[in-house]
Amino acid sequence: MSQTRPASEERVGPRGARQEAAGWNGAVATSFRMSMLASGTTSVTHTPRTRLLTEERRREIADVVGRQGRITITDIRRLFGVSAVTARSDLDALSTSGSVVRSHGGGIRPLTSGPDYPLKERESIRHDEKVRIARAAVQLIQPSQTVILCTGSTSAELASQMRRGNLERVTVITYALNVALQFADTPDVSLVMIGGILRHVSNAFVGPQAEQMMGSLHADHLFLSTVGIDLEAGLTTLDILEAQLNSRMTRAAREVTVIADSSKFGHRSLSVSATLIQVHRVITDEDAPRDMVNALRARNIEVTLV
Repeated sequence: MSQTRPASEERVGPRGARQEAAGWNGAVATSFRMSMLASGTTSVTHTPRTRLLTEERRREIADVVGRQGRITITDIRRLFGVSAVTARSDLDALSTSGSVVRSHGGGIRPLTSGPDYPLKERESIRHDEKVRIARAAVQLIQPSQTVILCTGSTSAELASQMRRGNLERVTVITYALNVALQFADTPDVSLVMIGGILRHVSNAFVGPQAEQMMGSLHADHLFLSTVGIDLEAGLTTLDILEAQLNSRMTRAAREVTVIADSSKFGHRSLSVSATLIQVHRVITDEDAPRDMVNALRARNIEVTLV
């Protein structure tokens, strides 16, 4: 008995035409998926018609991690319409290739040293956000307190706001030249300058001498700037010696407040300067990822969005 071929198969034609149609459909699906990612939508479930080949799917997972810093198994299931088992398999494969680092429930961007931009260049990046962060931070400082200020453009902005705020009888401990210079002609501020080896790119003193001096001091507040904030690694920076000095500072301060704009969230750099257990609060801008903000608050870390 003759069997009628489905109309859809008749329309497809030869093998080459079927492959061309499949490739076109895949391109449309990929374009649609990337547009949803760009709009912040992650609840798209794929039908069998738009499923990708394994390698294509893994490339897109790696792209998401590269842009956003992390992805969860739930995200992968919703984005690509696959099972949790397949999502874990994809992450394991990407971890083996070095594209992601496996974490509990998902994957994160691999550790990277990143570019260490000169301080003058960093001052112009996300300047408005840094001003708002600094204005919020200066409200925490009370008369007669001792504060530690780190190097970095956000710390420099905080020093500027402190000068404008006419704070009374405040002592500032810093290892950053640009911060110290702002208080050089401020009579109501007692300045303690940490010495050591000058790190030119950040205009800051680091090294064993700086760590030894810091070990003999105490402060009410440490305002800690950072290169990256990661839920697992904690706070990281590009320079090992600076990270070691920052670690000493966290032990010297009664309270640790991280001042960092939202671009630092989800990033990990070379060396850990502090764990999240040591952090009391984070001041950042309103673009900070909500999932990370909620995770920090769940750990009893106060988060202020400005």
